[in-house]
Amino acid sequence: MRRGEVEVVFVATPAIGNLVPAVEFAQRLADHDPQFRSTILVITDPHRPLVSSYVHSRAASAAAASGDGNLRFVHLPQADLPNPSEYQSAFAYISLHMANHAPLIKQAIVNLRSAGTRVAALFLDMFTIPMADVALELGMPHYLFFASPASFLGFTFYILDPEAREAIESEDMSIELPIPSFANSVPKRVLPSLVLKWKDAFTMFLAHAGRYGGTKGIAINTFDELEGHALQSLSTSAVPPVYSVGPIIDLDGPVKWHPQRAEQEAIVQWLDKQPPSSVVFLCFGSMGSLGAPQVREIANGLERSGFRFLWSLREPPRGKLDFPGEYEKIDQPLPEGFLDRTAETGLVCGWVPQVTILAHKAIGGFVSHCGWNSILESLWSGVPTATWPIYAEQQMNAFQMVAELGLAVEVRLDYREGSALVSAEELERGLRCLMDGGGEARSKVKEMRDKSRAAVAEHGSSYASMRRLVQQLRDGLDLEDDQET
Repeated sequence: MRRGEVEVVFVATPAIGNLVPAVEFAQRLADHDPQFRSTILVITDPHRPLVSSYVHSRAASAAAASGDGNLRFVHLPQADLPNPSEYQSAFAYISLHMANHAPLIKQAIVNLRSAGTRVAALFLDMFTIPMADVALELGMPHYLFFASPASFLGFTFYILDPEAREAIESEDMSIELPIPSFANSVPKRVLPSLVLKWKDAFTMFLAHAGRYGGTKGIAINTFDELEGHALQSLSTSAVPPVYSVGPIIDLDGPVKWHPQRAEQEAIVQWLDKQPPSSVVFLCFGSMGSLGAPQVREIANGLERSGFRFLWSLREPPRGKLDFPGEYEKIDQPLPEGFLDRTAETGLVCGWVPQVTILAHKAIGGFVSHCGWNSILESLWSGVPTATWPIYAEQQMNAFQMVAELGLAVEVRLDYREGSALVSAEELERGLRCLMDGGGEARSKVKEMRDKSRAAVAEHGSSYASMRRLVQQLRDGLDLEDDQET
């Protein structure tokens, strides 16, 4: 370490949607102040080999890009995996797995200090927040990095109110909730499945949310121009200081590290041959997949619409903790003859580097699961979205994008596992609204593209928010204000 340098330690959930933005934020923080170095304590999960590919590649590129080593990765030993009898949901599994690493996290920080390192703070996320106990034991400040929207952060504080929980736990699905971080009342039907369906997950979610108020501050992957109402509601609440530091996006994307990246050249070449803004892109995220009956409805809807399309089609996971995979034969779940009939206008493939595809000039619309990373990527590229949520907080994200912000059109707002199928006719209507109509949303998205880029530029809103966060970290260590310019 350089003389006078201090460490900021990050513990992020080993899932691509959580880890990637946390690492990008850690890099941005380290780049913002030459006295800080960011260290990622890497937790491994045998169910997530893709994470190991990402960490290996990102660590190598960080070492090559910064000879002084302002971002580094420290691998932890693997803790015992939770027993299947201890959890009913993926949320509960990953929460328990993270909690089992607490002694290892503590030892890693003790080792850093023993080597003479000054540790400024510990940054946690919504799954690793139980590590707050480690920070308290070691007498160091801890912060939350929140990779979901500010509107959802507001919801996590809202449900700590017993009256709010009573409404949520009732069987009346017609209820609309007055969540302060939303300008409109929120229909109960768009709440996350972990709140509505799984008791073990909801109990853990509440316990995690109860720890947010004890943090020194909360950095959120959003920006003022996008979520002004939600951020304002948080600033007037009794919550820790909130820093909007987004959009934080890995613009290189997985083309640098994904094991299937070599197969993507043909996809880009196909897109190169399409007219500008003519292709609708369908992709449901790294953890999203749909069953065969729904796949057939999508195929029929695409064929009926006549639009050019690029469809990332994944096979559903085979086990409780597995992830979507690749079909051995891509035509396996599709209607007979579909690929032949649409050969001139469409391309069905497996995994794709989403951020790279969204940036391509041929893409004119995005049918998305509404994961927050995907929303930020689509806004960065100025691509309007049609909402098809599946899991996590995506139903609330879809509601915000359509009803609150007018930045998307609706296919469905409350789709989730067990929902009625989205029919071919329903999808066709959504596609026509996205590609032929939706002029107001398309115009707003183009404006938000410019605002998102301005936010992270020097003198932008997120740049200024990052400066305030860095200053709070410095004040906590009584560092002299001798930052290099």
